[in-house]
Amino acid sequence: MKKVHPDAATALAGLLRDDMVIMAGGFGLCGIPENLIDAIKDSGVKRLTVISNNCGVDGFGLGKLLETRQIRKMISSYVGENKLFAQQYLSGDLELEFNPQGTLAERIRAGGAGIPAFFTKTGVGTLVAEGKETRQFNGETHLMERALVADLAIVKAWKGDTEGNLVFRKTARNFNPIMATAAKVTVAEVEILVEPGEIDSDTVHTPGIYVSRILRGMHEKRIEQRTVRKVA
Repeated sequence: MKKVHPDAATALAGLLRDDMVIMAGGFGLCGIPENLIDAIKDSGVKRLTVISNNCGVDGFGLGKLLETRQIRKMISSYVGENKLFAQQYLSGDLELEFNPQGTLAERIRAGGAGIPAFFTKTGVGTLVAEGKETRQFNGETHLMERALVADLAIVKAWKGDTEGNLVFRKTARNFNPIMATAAKVTVAEVEILVEPGEIDSDTVHTPGIYVSRILRGMHEKRIEQRTVRKVA
């Protein structure tokens, strides 16, 4: 099966529909699949549930999907860099399922591993615990957290081969590898695309068995926040 596609729109052809669940890799603006996000925006799909650590920033990344009101619900950990996110949430236009960051990561990992739920002490005695089953282990209370799975995962890697084997670079690794395992279909965009055998098998982070489609995309290295001293 040919996995390589010439652009993001082609790579997503036939996969998008209203009301679907999408996992989007990245942390802040680091390692986000910006080309695939743009293609989702251009497709016009609506009422999406998006699982991502955060929702980009105003005007870039997943923030673009907020501008077009294509996202109905976010399952996230950190949302502090997006004013539009706060506005839509406070006005009731956007649902939010908030997770401690480690819990979010483990829910995704569990989904990819076929583990339906797990127990954790994180969140006990807080708003995070509302409505969740608890159980005692070794005399301490734990919350039950359910695994997360998605219809589609969009991920960003530094290098990939035409069979879908992926290598992530430094902190851009973040949520991408676990999301690639936790969806029915995974589409990856890479900065460098090579032939099979050109990547040392010992350096592969995500085996190609998890990746259905791949593309080489143009990329933009944005700085999420820039803080400089005033000129003396």
